[in-house]
Amino acid sequence: MTLKPNRAARTSVAKAKTKRPYDSSSRQAAAEHAQQRLLTVARESFVQSGIDAVTIAEIADKAQVSVSSVYAQFESKAGILRALMSRAIFNADYERVSARLRAVTDPRQALRLTAAVARSIYEGEEKELALLRGAASFSPGLKKLETEFEDRRYELQSARIELLFKSRQQRPGLSLERARDVMWMFTSRDCYRMLVLEKQWSPEAYETWLAELLVRELMDIEDRE
Repeated sequence: MTLKPNRAARTSVAKAKTKRPYDSSSRQAAAEHAQQRLLTVARESFVQSGIDAVTIAEIADKAQVSVSSVYAQFESKAGILRALMSRAIFNADYERVSARLRAVTDPRQALRLTAAVARSIYEGEEKELALLRGAASFSPGLKKLETEFEDRRYELQSARIELLFKSRQQRPGLSLERARDVMWMFTSRDCYRMLVLEKQWSPEAYETWLAELLVRELMDIEDRE
């Protein structure tokens, strides 16, 4: 004979089943909050003392976490710096624009949205990393990661150029490789820095200029306005 659990036992099981997703969600939120706090502490430490001078132990102490937990999450100081750069570059605005871009099938619209992507990246970088770059501009670790992210940016743009060529709307005489180089160059941090930070263009003016430039330089003359 199979024994049925009494009402108290059934109630206890039901509560446990109801509570488990909530507890899991809470733990995840707490872990994400702790990670963001640690990254903020790390950024402040890097700005204050320089990337190369700061140790994992110092970051862990200031964040009030164990050294082992820092290594478990990020593996190394370079991992912390990579996470800081990812947080700045792939921010909420970037995700919003990228979601729109993934749904686009028109190459002209894709080129114009590329300008919005660039703006979102550099606005996020300026907000999160400006002081860090100023304090650690000669750090080999930072230079290496910037090269890594530039390579990634170049690769992420490839689908937009391929869409342009598949639709046969590229500028006459323009090769796919040259088109990728042109887009990568015009969407570089240096263009944003010179126009927005040095010449005081608004981010909106920069985005409009870049969108029109990409269409003009990459698309067939019959498709240009």
